[in-house]
Parts: sequence; C-alpha cells; structure tokens
Amino acid sequence: MSNLLLLSNSTAPGRGYLEHAEQAIREILAGVTRLAFVPYALADHDTYTTQVRDTLGPWGFDVVGVHAGDPRAVLADAEAVFVGGGNTFRLVDRLHRLGLLEVIRERVAAGAPYVGSSAGTNVATPSLRTTNDMPIVEPPSFATLGLVPFQINPHYLDPDPASTHQGETREQRLLQYLEENAGPVLAMREGTWLRGRGDALTLGGEPSGARLFCRDADPRELVPESDLGFLLST
Repeated sequence: MSNLLLLSNSTAPGRGYLEHAEQAIREILAGVTRLAFVPYALADHDTYTTQVRDTLGPWGFDVVGVHAGDPRAVLADAEAVFVGGGNTFRLVDRLHRLGLLEVIRERVAAGAPYVGSSAGTNVATPSLRTTNDMPIVEPPSFATLGLVPFQINPHYLDPDPASTHQGETREQRLLQYLEENAGPVLAMREGTWLRGRGDALTLGGEPSGARLFCRDADPRELVPESDLGFLLST
C-alpha cells in the first residue's frame, strides 16, 4: 500500500479550489517541495496547471506541469504526484499513449505521495469502469494505475425520491457494474477522501461519508474515520 490521498472532488460548495482538503493535502505533502501535476483530464493544460500552482504555491509547494517538458522526466524528478480531475476517458487515453502509467506506479512504489482528485482518484483504481464521465475519447485500454485493488465512484449522489429524472440513478449504475464485475465499489460523496498509509486505509472528510457496494449485499453506509483496510485484500 502506498502513500495516497484520493479526493472525491476538487471544489466544495462555497469554498475555493482544494480548500476543503487543505489540511489533508498539507499532511500528505509534508516535507515535499516539488510536485508534478498531471493536467491531462482537461484540454487546457497550461490554465489547469496555473490554477493548481496558484493554490498550492502559497502552501509551499512548487508545482510543475508534466506537459511542460518530457512528462516521464518530470515525473521521475518529482517528489510527489498530483493527478487532477476532469474527464477520466481523456486522462486515461493520454496516460496510455504517453506511457505514463508505469512511470507513476514506479514513483508511488518508491514512496512518492500520490494525490488524486475525481478523475485522478478514478485512475488510482484498477479500471475506469466506475467513472461518471462521458467517453469523449476511446483509450487503448480501460486499465488504470491499480494503486488500490478496488473500484471508486467519486462525486456519488444518492437517489432523490423527489426527482422527475427518468434515467438511471448512480446507485442503479453501480449495481449494474456489480452484475458484470465481482469487486467492491466505494462510492464517495462530495467532500470526502481516502487516506492510505502503508497497510492502513481511512475514510476522511465531510460527515456525509460514503457507501460501499458489494455484489449480493445491500450497500453499506460508511462514516468518516472508518477503517477501510479490509478493502486492501479484495
């Protein structure tokens, strides 16, 4: 198990970019100076990197966009990796085509902290299959980093009994995933995150918590500070 912070989202209502998770980000990046930012989930890499630099710079971190040079070299030199949110299909496509999946795995295996948000959290799992995003591009594979052995669904929304929307709820889509795939899915509500250290895994963030979906079982409610280490053996 690596040194991970997996955020459900980057921006909480009424708060600035990453502000809701500032303490958690400062904690995982303690002692880090140079941070490699992976901006490929959005189309405008420069603007995205500037947003991250403007936020994390005042916190004491030097943010370098991997797109600014040889991405493999930037990642190899960085003390930590941050993969931002956006469209997961676009992100996975670029990671495959640039050959960055193995580079990131190697850096994390060597001890570099990994911070992911939304799409960056999706790619920390074995596959992008539980993303909420539209497949705007077709990546060579759905395989992702596999930093954790289970799936995550960020931005989880509970079914709304008052809604007139006739499409599938997020719950229905995750249950359909489990009809075809055996592994569990952690559905993380807005403002929550996972903190992984060694063989420990803990849910953090907002009191709304998360739901755990497993095949042949009712979804299970999880509250912040829940010990989720059992998911590492799934």
